[in-house]
Amino acid sequence: MTPSIHLLVSSQGTVFNSWKALWVVLSDDGLEFYKKKSDSSPKGMIPLKGAAMTSPFLDFQKRMLVFKLSTAKQQDHYFQAAYLEERDTWVKDIRKAIKCLEEGCQFARKSTRKSIRLPEAVNLGTLYLAMKDPDSGVRELKLEKDKKVFNHCFTGTAVIDWLMSNNKVRNRQEGLILGTALISEGYLQPAGELSKAATEDISETTLLDQIDAFYYFADSGFYCEGNSSDEDVILKEEFRGAVVKQGCLLKQGHRVKNWKVRKFILRDDPAYLHYYDPTKGDEDALGAVHLRGSVVTAIEYVPDGLSLPHPHPTPALIEGRRPLK
Repeated sequence: MTPSIHLLVSSQGTVFNSWKALWVVLSDDGLEFYKKKSDSSPKGMIPLKGAAMTSPFLDFQKRMLVFKLSTAKQQDHYFQAAYLEERDTWVKDIRKAIKCLEEGCQFARKSTRKSIRLPEAVNLGTLYLAMKDPDSGVRELKLEKDKKVFNHCFTGTAVIDWLMSNNKVRNRQEGLILGTALISEGYLQPAGELSKAATEDISETTLLDQIDAFYYFADSGFYCEGNSSDEDVILKEEFRGAVVKQGCLLKQGHRVKNWKVRKFILRDDPAYLHYYDPTKGDEDALGAVHLRGSVVTAIEYVPDGLSLPHPHPTPALIEGRRPLK
């Protein structure tokens, strides 16, 4: 079976110059793309022989995490990943496949399918959903290492402990094998230099049963912050969504209940509402509202005696004086 990597990315059309979400499969000699994961045949294929990669590709002002694949026939194809680590993984594997074609060897991304035999009763997808259960699954934490803070993470030891406590494995060695399979299939992702290095190792098990080896769920809100280089900065999960709407609104303060003009930007997938000081641009958000599970209600007044600003205030009210009689 041809080795492949399955991820959802966005690619720019070469004819209509539009962006579409596609299901892309990396094989040993090309990139096949599908309209959706369940399609039996690809819509097209980009050959990798003689191709070249450009990453990061910064020509799109409003799009981040883009990389360019140029074919031997001088055709350019653009792809946008959801976050930094996803982009870097794609770029690394595509470059490896191109190099293998140049050297005449077989491309094979490291996979546990060749070295690990899992019981037929094990369903990694079902196991992953159980691990993500907010009540009984692996607990996501804010972890710190090397002056960096890793949000929505957990340790390799926590993974093994959970597998054993839920009778998924008989011992820690079996837990390492099962955890490695979850990494290989993309359900778990490494966070931090230690776990990343182990994932690239050639050993049979790449998940580390260590408290300083960090991992995260593939579709979680993981992001890293702290003292790091530009290449290592991970875009916060809340800023990944596409901008749906933006504009200025009046907003009441949390502590001092006064009203100020704020610029709001509404993003989708994930759904966040960020607000900014309109005089300082969109670089640093003053705050954010996570809209998942939120309820929006239209009201005619603000309770607790706090009222909206008068639509037509008199000069005396603006200056804080009593109106003249």
